[in-house]
Amino acid sequence: MIYTSAQEWRDASQKKLLLFGMSGLGKTHISNALRDSGAWFHYSIDYRIGTRYMGEYIADNAKREAMKVPFLRDLLMSDSIYIASNITFNNLAPLSTYLGKPGNPEQGGLAFADYMQRQEQHRTAEIAALMDTKPFIDRAQTLYGYDHFVCDTGGSICEVVDPSDPEDPVLTMLSQNTLMVWLKGSDAHTEELVRRFDRAPKPMYYQPEFLIQAWSDYLGETGHVESSVDPDTFVRWTYARALAHRQPRYEAMAKWGLTLPAERVAAVASASDVIDVIATALEDHASAA
Repeated sequence: MIYTSAQEWRDASQKKLLLFGMSGLGKTHISNALRDSGAWFHYSIDYRIGTRYMGEYIADNAKREAMKVPFLRDLLMSDSIYIASNITFNNLAPLSTYLGKPGNPEQGGLAFADYMQRQEQHRTAEIAALMDTKPFIDRAQTLYGYDHFVCDTGGSICEVVDPSDPEDPVLTMLSQNTLMVWLKGSDAHTEELVRRFDRAPKPMYYQPEFLIQAWSDYLGETGHVESSVDPDTFVRWTYARALAHRQPRYEAMAKWGLTLPAERVAAVASASDVIDVIATALEDHASAA
């Protein structure tokens, strides 16, 4: 790790932090607290994916839908209007909407082949955005004057790296340039995430092998064919399985850095709070070694 003790972390003139874990456990909450202090650069992987790497896909998809409406088609064709996504750190809906859900087109579903194509686009984009972390650390300092840097990763980071490979290129680069911190949820956190997802199911990225098996299992268990699948029902069915699939991958990733129990995140309200909880995690790590 780039900081070997709590004191080294506290004394560092350049603090470089990367947060990973399931969506909804506080990665963006911590990142916002750091950014709001005015001393930290906040690099959001999902924002980078949705702007730099998938922005054209997202905009073209919206244009494709608009072209179905004669009134909007005429305006687009004459360059009288333009369509762009308004993605922000706290509103990633354009990205998740583009990813979509497989199933019945009359219920907003995508053909499974198209869905898999978009999943692959996301995988490629996520790896590229993660590999941009080091250039953004440099850019944050040389261009904007930020010494401190936080990388807010997406929940699917564990699906695009191989934590069991000591030479994994993404994890090697990240661990050499940031302090990687896993926000570890409890069983109660997982249950709450499942309840939250059940109320408002949203698209997400899955590892291809996992997704293909889940789709096959779902069709086999329900007797549905592709065009009769309710998209929301499928992603609800898949979500808890996806969390169980990701948990050991997160645990393996934690060996590249630190573990921070997610319940400690709730008390974080400022940058100094973040520095304190990371220092405590480093002390815990040293005690366990």
